[in-house]
Amino acid sequence: MLKVSLFRVILVAVVLLGALLVMIPNTFDRQSLHFLPASIQQMQLRLGLDLQGGSSLLLEVDEDAVRESRMETLEGQVRTALRAEKLGYRGLQYSAANVRFTLRDDHNAEESERLLQREIAEVVVNRDGMNFTLGFSEPHWEAELHQIVEQTIEVIRRRVDETGTNEPTIQQQGRLRILVQLPGLDDPERLKNLLGRTAQMNFHLVDPRGLQGKRAFPGSLALPMADDGTLIAIERRVIVSGEHLEDSQATFQDNLPVVSFRFNQNGGQRFGHVTANNVNERLAIILDNTVISAPNIDEPILGGSGIIRGGFSLTQAQDLALLLRAGALPAPIAIIEERTVGPTLGADSLSSGKWAASVGLALVAALMIATYGLFGLLAIIALTVNLVLLMAMLSVLQATLTLPGLAGIALTIGMSVDANVLIFERVREELRNGKSPPASINSGFDKAFVTIIDANITTLIAAVCLYVFGLGAIRGFAVTLTFGIIASMFTAILLTRLMVVLWHNRVRPKQMTI
Repeated sequence: MLKVSLFRVILVAVVLLGALLVMIPNTFDRQSLHFLPASIQQMQLRLGLDLQGGSSLLLEVDEDAVRESRMETLEGQVRTALRAEKLGYRGLQYSAANVRFTLRDDHNAEESERLLQREIAEVVVNRDGMNFTLGFSEPHWEAELHQIVEQTIEVIRRRVDETGTNEPTIQQQGRLRILVQLPGLDDPERLKNLLGRTAQMNFHLVDPRGLQGKRAFPGSLALPMADDGTLIAIERRVIVSGEHLEDSQATFQDNLPVVSFRFNQNGGQRFGHVTANNVNERLAIILDNTVISAPNIDEPILGGSGIIRGGFSLTQAQDLALLLRAGALPAPIAIIEERTVGPTLGADSLSSGKWAASVGLALVAALMIATYGLFGLLAIIALTVNLVLLMAMLSVLQATLTLPGLAGIALTIGMSVDANVLIFERVREELRNGKSPPASINSGFDKAFVTIIDANITTLIAAVCLYVFGLGAIRGFAVTLTFGIIASMFTAILLTRLMVVLWHNRVRPKQMTI
């Protein structure tokens, strides 16, 4: 009589019961599960873009714009530091690579160098006589770029969530790229416009001196109006920045769509102070270097809120309010790749994947039963359980099933019976050597164990490497392959042995043929 430890029986029972419970939500649509807790509803298997349809955008952060913006800020810091110490200079200018200036001859260059290093964090100062060149080290740049990419992902996530898109995938790819996958998206053009805009809003006073032809006076900028492109002179100094915005909503005023906004306490105080001191002046609202509105300040605005009028349509007002709520991107981004999959094509891919997996399962079942008889049937039961475990693991970990993932499942069907083949061939060999059925079964499982572990671990290493070094579709394949390997090892080592032992102890055959 063969024996199996009680612990193994309990372990198999608990795992199978847990897998079945996790799989239950996948047999219903989400509307049918509204009475269940959200944590259980979310255990439904998520379909990827290529199976559900939708849009995929590959975005890239503009590194040159980041460097130039940072150097412009550094130029201002240098100017402030030198003026605070009354150090004369000339030729102060910045580029995307560095900031340069020449110190006047009657100043101490070494003291100036120490001043800049003390006042400006992490700056690298190079000096050639009285000529200074300032910049940052490469590790500093990489750390700053990494932070900007993370901030960009967060802003994009807020913008996407505001649109109500279900189950988006937003992740970093490589050094500066961000992959945005939006299953089921029905308006990709609108979302492209939302994601591509920096949405940096600031408030400036309009320069009452106007323009010199098409150029502004020193200290001002010439920016176009959003409605007709007419240039208007804007003072460079930011009165209130968009970072002080607390909320914005699309609403109506005089039956026209407008955008209402509200500042936080600090921003509201600054806004009230500016409007109180500049009554009858014009205040320009600038979004991404375009003047969307330049109303006259008729009276102080002390409530910390206001209205933006710009001849908006309702959709434009809603989008602008969304952008202001989500916050500005820390750097410009560009859409470098766009891919759209229709829902019909996604459904065809899913149907083809299911068909391929079903045919593969049927062929493997026929071959195993023809080769190993009853033992082959037990192997097919184990394979079915293996697929249930695989889908349960994908559901619990909220993994997204893609077309390459289906390929991984199809491959798992073929690989899962490999361990059973090794075991059954070992049992056959022991039977040919004249051992009894119980001894042959024990010896077959024990001797095949090391080979099974070795074969699956080497495949697992390859799958992990695909996930670590691969991107997109390759990762989807690696995830299902990894989970399939783990499930197949469980079913071969524990479940198949348990079923064989239960069969043997019930039948107790004197002779056994595989």
